[in-house]
Amino acid sequence: MRDLLQLQVHDLEVQVLTGVYSEETHLPQPLRISMTVDLDCPEHFEPDTPLSASKSYLDLKHAASAALPQGVHFTLIEGVADHIARTLFVSDARIQRVEVVIVKLAIAEAGESIGIRLVRHRP
Repeated sequence: MRDLLQLQVHDLEVQVLTGVYSEETHLPQPLRISMTVDLDCPEHFEPDTPLSASKSYLDLKHAASAALPQGVHFTLIEGVADHIARTLFVSDARIQRVEVVIVKLAIAEAGESIGIRLVRHRP
């Protein structure tokens, strides 16, 4: 079995134009986005190992926020998750798997988590 490095960014809240129903389509909705990214792992991490041996968490955060196209309406949150995964795959050939979890905050009535989990593997 190969070694694996997983980077995680969880519970990032982002406003995204998404939704199917008319009451959802005119304003951005708050989404809680979490990501786990599987990255090829170097043999060792020494105390002075540079960041280039891993990946900046800010790259993951960027893929789920600033890299989402402004003014574009995603009918399904699955499309948001897929855009995040594709953005991450393009950004770094070492990424082998991306898991994106999205919770739609606006439809929760009693603190429940309603949403999706999408897992994509590098083709």
